[in-house]
Amino acid sequence: FVTKPFSFEGRKRMEQAIEGIEKLRPHVDTLIVIPNDKLRQIVDENTTLVDAFKQVDNVLCQGVQAISDIIAISGRINLDFADIKAVMKDRGNALIGIGWSNSENRAVEAARQAVSSPLLETSIRGVTDAIVNIASGKDLSLVEVEKAVEVVRNAADNDVNIVFGTVIKEDIEDNLVIVTVIATTAPDAQTKDNTFNIPSLKYTEKNIDYSDTDLQPESELDVPTFIRGNRNY
Repeated sequence: FVTKPFSFEGRKRMEQAIEGIEKLRPHVDTLIVIPNDKLRQIVDENTTLVDAFKQVDNVLCQGVQAISDIIAISGRINLDFADIKAVMKDRGNALIGIGWSNSENRAVEAARQAVSSPLLETSIRGVTDAIVNIASGKDLSLVEVEKAVEVVRNAADNDVNIVFGTVIKEDIEDNLVIVTVIATTAPDAQTKDNTFNIPSLKYTEKNIDYSDTDLQPESELDVPTFIRGNRNY
């Protein structure tokens, strides 16, 4: 996960960031680039500079946590590092989208926000693989999970390989559902033949106490992302 500076930070700083990204690229399997300029689409004009940068930190934390939760937390049907590796190894660029909702149709709305997130530099249409993480309270239903995953599948492609899990957060507020989508494309996707492949669908339910890692308290937002993430594992 890397971020690109705001345009107002100057041309030189942007050039340095792009140079750094290109130097990093050969050494990673998957690179998720979040332009800070995109964040202006999810904050209002009255947002302070400090709070705007906290939004950057929130996005990075949510993305990393979505992956680490699936790997590290035991569920009824476990997903492991091999599942994540299958989606993210040797993929180059990846896309990330995050959606929130506590409406009556919360899971679908959160999934729709995730696949149309302002943070996505391009559409997820045509991606070959996706990680979908759904976080909610104990009242999350199987039907809600199915509908959320179907939104992602329809936005990408019916043949997309989806690895997904659910995180049950004991202290989540106001019936909130958070959907995180990380999408990648296989290196040989452009030369893929017409053979029909059955889409992969995996499900895990996890009961986790996130009282120490809630993203909302300001005291936690001031802690660097990876320090916060390591507190759970």
